Amino acid sequence: MTTRPIAVAFDVIETLMPLEPLRARFAEAGLPATLLEPWFMRTLRDGVVLAVTGDYAPFGEVASQALRIASGCRADEAAIGHVLAGLNDLPAHPDVLPAFRLLAESGSAVACLTNGSPAVTAAFVERAGLAPYVQRVISVQEAQSWKPPAVVYRHAASVLEVDPADLALVAAHAWDCHGAKRAGLTTGWVSRLEHEYAPIFAPADVTGDDLTEVARGLLALPPR
Repeated sequence: MTTRPIAVAFDVIETLMPLEPLRARFAEAGLPATLLEPWFMRTLRDGVVLAVTGDYAPFGEVASQALRIASGCRADEAAIGHVLAGLNDLPAHPDVLPAFRLLAESGSAVACLTNGSPAVTAAFVERAGLAPYVQRVISVQEAQSWKPPAVVYRHAASVLEVDPADLALVAAHAWDCHGAKRAGLTTGWVSRLEHEYAPIFAPADVTGDDLTEVARGLLALPPR
């Protein structure tokens, strides 16, 4: 039986921060604004390919090369740098702070688990006013593997000093929830990005239209 988690780890990119503000940076760099989606999908794909083959490269390196390829090799170093610098300014979705506060005030440990840069993520947590509620920023760099292999989620559980069954992963990506579920975690999926949870993946334990709804669903699970 799925029980209430002791700790909750949130995916960051697209789950906590929208990428949409980067679209203007593509245009400023002389690149089509429509490259935003294929660039990020290529970044995720390449990171996952490295993970499943037992290799690792940091987010910035993978994202830079993905942008060069997605642009048809038209993006020079200046353009790539201009686009990726925008990651340092991304805001939080408006439901993030209320969800974090709700979980923290209910006694749950809150963490971030990201494929992204640890420095960029830590700065985001400070900028968004989330620092009082976040116990730890955990980057996949620590596990030397991008999500979704089980080693990443189990590393997060180890860092937070809980059993995998006592850790929940919350994400806007069904594939991320699937990976966490297969690693023994509880999962929460927020629907605003994908709108429909792909049935090819293991179902999430809790779903919601926003993060506060997901947080309430996790807190409503029976205690162990």
